[in-house]
Amino acid sequence: MDQASAAPAAVVSQDATREALGQVERAFSLSLVVSGIRCVLAYVVLPFVTPLLGLAPGVGPTLGIPIATLAIGANIVSLRRFWRVQHPWRRQVTVLHVGVIGFLLMLIAIDVADLIS
Repeated sequence: MDQASAAPAAVVSQDATREALGQVERAFSLSLVVSGIRCVLAYVVLPFVTPLLGLAPGVGPTLGIPIATLAIGANIVSLRRFWRVQHPWRRQVTVLHVGVIGFLLMLIAIDVADLIS
C-alpha cells in the first residue's frame, strides 16, 4: 500500500520539476532576448535610424543605459532561477550570463562616457 501512495507523489514531483525547469528556461530566454534587443538598438537602430529622424546624438546612450540595466536584471533573475532549481546546465549558463553581464557593463561604461563628453 505504501508503494501505491508513493507513486502519485513521485508523478507530482516530476511534474513540478518539469514546470520549474520550464520557468527557468523561459527566464533564460527572456534575459537573452532583452540583452539582444539592447544590442540591436545600440548597434543597428540608434546609429542609423536616429540621425535619419534628426534626433540628437545623445539619444543612444540615454536609451542604452536603462535597457542595459534591465537586461542585467533579467540575466541575474535567470541565473538565480537556474541555481535555485539545480538545473543541470547551471554552470554553463553561469559562464554565459557572466559574459553577457560583463559585456553589458562595458556598454554602460561606454554610454556614460559618451554622455559625459
